Amino acid sequence: MDTSVCAWLLLLLSLPQGQSHQPLHRSKRRWVLTTLELQEEDPGPFPKLVGELFNNMSKNVSLMYLIRGPGVDEFPEIGLFSIEDRQSGKIYVHRPVDREMTPSFMVYFDAVDRSTGKVVDESLIFNIRIRDVNDHAPQFPEKEFSITVKESQAAGQPIFQLLTVDLDQENTPNSQVLYFLVSQTPLLRESGFRIDLISGEVRLSGCLHYETAPRFTLIIRASDCGEPSLSSTATIHISVEDSNNHMPTFTDDHYTIQISEGQVERDVLYLPVHDGDSPFTPAWRTQFNIWDGNEEGHFDITTDPETNQGLLSIIKPLDYETQVAHSLLIVVENQEQLFNCQEGQLQPLRKAMASTTVSVQVLDTNDPPAFHPRSFIVSEEDGAWPAIQLGYFNATDPDRADSQIRYELVRDPENWVTVDEKSGEVTTKRQIDRESPHVNGSFYTIVVHAIDNGLPPLTGTGTLMLFLYDVNDNAPILQPHSRHLEICESAGNKALLLEAEDADLDPYAGPFTFDLDSDQGDVREIWMLRIKQEEGHSAELIMRRSLPPGDYLVPLFIGDRQGLAQKQTVHVRICSCPSGSDCEEHSDPGLLWWALSPVCAAVMALSASLLGLLRCYCVFGPKRLRGFIPSDSGHQTLIVSNEETKALSAQGCGMFFEPRGAKNLTSTPIYLERMVPRRPLQLTEGRVVEMWSQKLQGVDVLEGDTGDLPHVYREEGECEGAETLSSLTFLEQDLSSELLDSSGSKSTPPEAMCFTSRVPS
Repeated sequence: MDTSVCAWLLLLLSLPQGQSHQPLHRSKRRWVLTTLELQEEDPGPFPKLVGELFNNMSKNVSLMYLIRGPGVDEFPEIGLFSIEDRQSGKIYVHRPVDREMTPSFMVYFDAVDRSTGKVVDESLIFNIRIRDVNDHAPQFPEKEFSITVKESQAAGQPIFQLLTVDLDQENTPNSQVLYFLVSQTPLLRESGFRIDLISGEVRLSGCLHYETAPRFTLIIRASDCGEPSLSSTATIHISVEDSNNHMPTFTDDHYTIQISEGQVERDVLYLPVHDGDSPFTPAWRTQFNIWDGNEEGHFDITTDPETNQGLLSIIKPLDYETQVAHSLLIVVENQEQLFNCQEGQLQPLRKAMASTTVSVQVLDTNDPPAFHPRSFIVSEEDGAWPAIQLGYFNATDPDRADSQIRYELVRDPENWVTVDEKSGEVTTKRQIDRESPHVNGSFYTIVVHAIDNGLPPLTGTGTLMLFLYDVNDNAPILQPHSRHLEICESAGNKALLLEAEDADLDPYAGPFTFDLDSDQGDVREIWMLRIKQEEGHSAELIMRRSLPPGDYLVPLFIGDRQGLAQKQTVHVRICSCPSGSDCEEHSDPGLLWWALSPVCAAVMALSASLLGLLRCYCVFGPKRLRGFIPSDSGHQTLIVSNEETKALSAQGCGMFFEPRGAKNLTSTPIYLERMVPRRPLQLTEGRVVEMWSQKLQGVDVLEGDTGDLPHVYREEGECEGAETLSSLTFLEQDLSSELLDSSGSKSTPPEAMCFTSRVPS
């Protein structure tokens, strides 16, 4: 490449002197600079004259020339340039210059009055450029490269690109690089490579054959266009990755196996194949498919990752009675798509899969009975009685129609049903209750086995889902936390929350109705209910007037949406609360009293009756009362009416019982019976007559014997919960007027009744 020396002549025009904003005036040039020649890596000798400058003001003033800037007194290259003769302005360079390090220098020239040292003209700024020479060869980033190319790589497509760096001046022949393929090993006619002269892209020309040449080595040269041309080389190692150009084939075209019915078994048949590609590559690995004969999904086929053969499995039991033989068409192909290269071009393949057939013969075995259907639903109402037929289990033997099947009940946690072992009929034997814990979402599960008479006997399973639709067999009741309530005496008319619940479902549950028992005396004068309509499951109990501390019973009825009601009793405890707003615990716990109050009341009622009889004995002496009411073997029940109990409590042969803090709670007695309706009145009256007959018969009354008053030997403690002895029995208004008339006035004390029933001596 030709090289020429460039001469530079710079003609600089000085700028006009004067103030800004004044028009510029043309002036004669005052600086003259000869050509500066500076070539990269100039060998010298040094110092070497590179140019000369002159200022025309030297005609009038003795001038001295100065030089400064990069290459003179500043980095880079300090001391590179100098002016040796200050009068003439000759410029010298003192050493070689590397253009790749410093491509140019911006230097300043000044003209100074030699006598005064004053600058007489504007500085001359000159950019000294270094002329490039071709002193750098193109460089590859690495000397060797390793790449992998698939065997199925299409010809003409780039597989790699080489890039080089030339440090010489850009856009000049010194930095323009060309690429050449120096050699290829091995050199094959049908498998070759080429490289693009300008871009350096390596391309495939022809087809690769892994079995023929699995590796290639290319040597590439990069040369610049400088004079003289400089170059460097790199080596490319190409590894050919085996691709799928061999189709897998079965070693046999037909297989036959025998399988017993009813079995699930893995790997019942191995299907070996042959493939010419490299083992354990995607081109070699196979995948199998059942192309035909598996419509019911009985079979599955997978690939053994080590041997590459197919594994046939039974994943759904075969049925001899349904189908005695199966014919499977199985195909195999590689994971990677098959290709074929001819005359340097990839060719499509019409057939890419191999196939074989498998004949499966099913062997007959004893099958378990089959239910028809396996599960069914029966609806029945809640509370159904025994001897109700719910349905039939129906099972058949797939092996033969004349097989004898026996049914057996295996799941019935509540023991509600029986199953006929021959017919499979399901019948209730106990009353059904939907509230059972074994009923889930109104469904009760019954499981039955059907057992055949084969060898060995096999079992099938059937399920009956009994759906229990609800009936209104439960009245609402108070929730446990609403049955015993406490309130301070100072709280006044504070509302007490009553919440109820119902074991039935809608529409046999809420919203509930709350109503005080109006038959119980003055209960409505003392208490009131405020219904919370927006909820429907609660009410508020409020005192109409202040009550002294003590325990109170509030009877009320709670009904569901259909009107089914049940009598409930709220136990309210009113406390004095001397230390705050909460009731204090007493030494005798309230809950224990509520639990023991029926027993305590029964003891007091019996004691009161005996006290009345003793009073009769005290008044009338040791004479025997006989025959007032005939003896009868009736119920041995002690019953004391309300008024008589009061009389016995208030008078007699001494003080027998006086509860502390007793209150007149006629309107709120304690009742033993809990459900509505109450016991028939006739039965109650009969028991009263019977009681008096039993207790008065055989009592001796002695005339004139005043006797001694009974003495209290021991007081059994406080019985604050027993408000009245009528708590254990019934109200007087429940008795007929005839019965009361026969027993005397309501205010007649027991001794008067004894007197009127005396038998004359």
